[in-house]
Amino acid sequence: MERKIRLALVDDNSFLIKAIEDKLSFFENISIKWKAESGSKCLEMLAIDHQLDMILMDIEMPILNGIETTEIVKKKHPQIKIVMLTVFDNDEHIFNAIKAGADGYLLKEIDPESLMRGIHETMTGGAAMTPTIALKALRLLRNPMVTNYFPNEETVVLTKREEEVLEQLSSGLSYTKIAENLHVSPSTVRKHIEHIYTKLQVHNKLEAIEKAKRINLI
Repeated sequence: MERKIRLALVDDNSFLIKAIEDKLSFFENISIKWKAESGSKCLEMLAIDHQLDMILMDIEMPILNGIETTEIVKKKHPQIKIVMLTVFDNDEHIFNAIKAGADGYLLKEIDPESLMRGIHETMTGGAAMTPTIALKALRLLRNPMVTNYFPNEETVVLTKREEEVLEQLSSGLSYTKIAENLHVSPSTVRKHIEHIYTKLQVHNKLEAIEKAKRINLI
């Protein structure tokens, strides 16, 4: 008897998670092991149960977005396939998803049969992509400037402590937990983060993490 494909669904929209569940309910060889509403919750669930074959991952989520989460998951569990399942098909998302290690990129409007076909393609070593995504991905990969996709980023220098704070922030830790890990007060952590935001010229955590990764600070 064929072993079921063990899936996890990660999306902050419960309605969309239900829609994907409904699409997959047509297929007996799929087992949805757990669901998570954010990137940080996904990491928590993986710590409990990482016996998965694949994660269907949303991109736009609070705390840690899907691309950031994919990069972390791939470092810890490279054997888990990750397919981005999103309403977005813009070039930057595709480029960053591929860079983060995503194994496929499908649009949420996909029909059940195409979704199942994409899952099987990815499980057998392929890369599931809807036609429009595949065309955009090919264009990006053929573009000699793709490695310099953000060519005008300025040089940013962080202190060692600021780098430590940013690393822990990117892992989804709270200010209190970061303070505990670094043996400082939460107000000190907050001050470091303010300095980080100023140096990176960003306004929130997600922007800071995204820009720091883009310019190889973390």
